[in-house]
Amino acid sequence: MTESLNRRDLLKQALVTGAGIAAANALTPMPAVAENITAATAPDAAPPRAAFAKSMKGVPFARHEVVRLAVVGTGLRGRGQISEFLAIEGVRIVAVADTVPEKAARAVKMCTDAGQPAPAVYTNGERDFERLVERDDIDYVYTATPWEWHVPVLLAALRAGKHCGAECPIGTTLKDLWELVDASEKAQRHCQQLENCNYGYNEMLVNRLVHDGVLGEVLYGSAAYLHDLREILFENRDEGLWRRGWHTRMNGNLYPTHGLGPVAGYMDLNRGDRMTYMVSMSTPERGLTLHREATVTDRNDPKWQERYVTGDLNSSLIMTAKGRNILLQHDVSNPRPYSRLNGVQGTKGVFEDYPARIYVDGQAGGERFTGIDEWKKTHEHPLWTRVGELARTKGGHGGMDFILAYRLIETMREGLVPDIDVYDSASWSAPMPLSQMSVARGSAPMRFPDFTRGNWSA
Repeated sequence: MTESLNRRDLLKQALVTGAGIAAANALTPMPAVAENITAATAPDAAPPRAAFAKSMKGVPFARHEVVRLAVVGTGLRGRGQISEFLAIEGVRIVAVADTVPEKAARAVKMCTDAGQPAPAVYTNGERDFERLVERDDIDYVYTATPWEWHVPVLLAALRAGKHCGAECPIGTTLKDLWELVDASEKAQRHCQQLENCNYGYNEMLVNRLVHDGVLGEVLYGSAAYLHDLREILFENRDEGLWRRGWHTRMNGNLYPTHGLGPVAGYMDLNRGDRMTYMVSMSTPERGLTLHREATVTDRNDPKWQERYVTGDLNSSLIMTAKGRNILLQHDVSNPRPYSRLNGVQGTKGVFEDYPARIYVDGQAGGERFTGIDEWKKTHEHPLWTRVGELARTKGGHGGMDFILAYRLIETMREGLVPDIDVYDSASWSAPMPLSQMSVARGSAPMRFPDFTRGNWSA
């Protein structure tokens, strides 16, 4: 089994995946994301933990009567989450940062319209967040920047002694993911992937079904991000200014966590099992090239200088230490209905989503799927029972965004262990670089790092 990439292979892949970057002058320049780091030669070999660092597994937040938040990145996603936080008791937004002053001003107005004092504003360049995190009135730094800025913001927050969280992915290379783990352990502060899909209604219901044994012993899960983003990727604003650029840099799964996070919960990964290796393969790239031909009529548009290298559909198979399998897919370049798959197969039954349906061995009606309405009566998650009506009215993405925000604040106000820790966050993002490495080696198996350093079986 091939478990590593050598330096020559890495340099070759860097050239292939980065070929279109220099010409893509409408996008922020950055190096190709091929792994040119020591960890790539043996990603399962954990760097030694610093003598003064301690694990963050099972570490509760300190109690906070009021949770004081800072938000870095006040675009569409950042302001969306600000709206969720402002609807929760015991939250104050104390500072915001963005490179676009107008976006920061909109965030400030949201806060003052909600009756809060105006937060401090940091808009003096790309790294002004480094001044923000040094404030002594911040408990938690949340970032919704473009992906390449997640790690710099999180590391700055941890070094300043702040808990922090990011949109997905939390990091894009194994080196960065290890650096986040080490920084979290050194600071003894939590660093989290704020994965909203873990808080979806169906996901939380299925998690209870699994842990109540309704589906028996879990053997297999299916996870994906299948979402037609062609129009968004080609917009001349917001995500269209940066997200398309990733399709010129790497061939793999660019967005693994929305599907993988919930399935990791079903399987108790990092809590009795862990992902050990994965194989990955990609189809040819066609979707973005065809969309450009159909919609970008001006041949002088810089988009015509871009070369897309991300295969339209990336499929990966993941093995766990207990021998369970996970199918993980990514496709944002083709016409299709939205799906995260969100499936789980056990020895007593199976759940599949989109649409939601379940089959339990011996149920009335024979071997055919039924809806989940009856199971809602017995297995709706208490969080959804308690605040689901407000979440559906107020929250984005069907209410999961509000449940995520509500639960974060609840854990901080009550001094609880967070649902998602830095080890979960790093392992859910690891398929991004690992899939690239596997595809580059002809779908060779690539080992998962054990970010817990052996503490996954507890």
